[in-house]
Amino acid sequence: MRIATWNINSVRLRLDLLLRLIDEARPDVICLQETKTIDDCFPRGPLAERGYVHAHIHGMKGYNGVAILSRLPLAAPAVHHWCDRQDCRHISAALPGGIEVHNIYLPSGGDIPDPEQNEKFAHKLRFLDEMIAWWPANRSADRPMVLVGDLNIAPLEHDVWSHKQMLGVVSHTPVEVEKLTALGSTLGWVDAMRRFVPDDLKLYTWWSYRARDWAAADRGRRLDHVWVTPPLAPALSGCLVAREARGWEPKPSDHVPVIVDLAP
Repeated sequence: MRIATWNINSVRLRLDLLLRLIDEARPDVICLQETKTIDDCFPRGPLAERGYVHAHIHGMKGYNGVAILSRLPLAAPAVHHWCDRQDCRHISAALPGGIEVHNIYLPSGGDIPDPEQNEKFAHKLRFLDEMIAWWPANRSADRPMVLVGDLNIAPLEHDVWSHKQMLGVVSHTPVEVEKLTALGSTLGWVDAMRRFVPDDLKLYTWWSYRARDWAAADRGRRLDHVWVTPPLAPALSGCLVAREARGWEPKPSDHVPVIVDLAP
């Protein structure tokens, strides 16, 4: 089974790039974040023509939005709300074999890493705290699950272009890293990407639009993640970060797809 996750930054604006990913990588399941469209306007037709006839979509106009697209049947679709908001950030569904997929778009947190000065950062930290409490109360570590999405945190030293310079920048601050690490510990989640790329090697999935030449500057961050629970760890058979997609024309997303393979 091949699962892809991508913060596409508007599925309607970048539909052609999504179809390109499908034609080149042929994932069985695609999880999208920041779809930025209401459900009635989601481009289901072209995706169904490519075989993605099963879909669990939860979106809103102009912001956020998540979707699970699948060639395989989906069961038990669910929407999860956090921080007393219904802002389209977390959905789940079950794949054949009982594997539960969770697709999450975690708040970015704004620019100031102080919850007293920045409500967006406070929201991000509360979101993480609620998730840390929710997982052990509602799921068990022996359940086969995949958690994917734009978690908006680069936790490891080599998940950012400069650990020292990024310590005070939202996405790599110690408090965010501490909370994401605690989230990962709730059910013994396995970081699928770092199973294939050692911790001491640079690994990015996002490059800012602000860089004139993103590839030359290469000031990236690993904001997109794929985690699996312990029962699925032995099935991990490959991982690909589609870095080239950052340069796809005409209008690339600032994130690139991450693709993980699970052996039968």
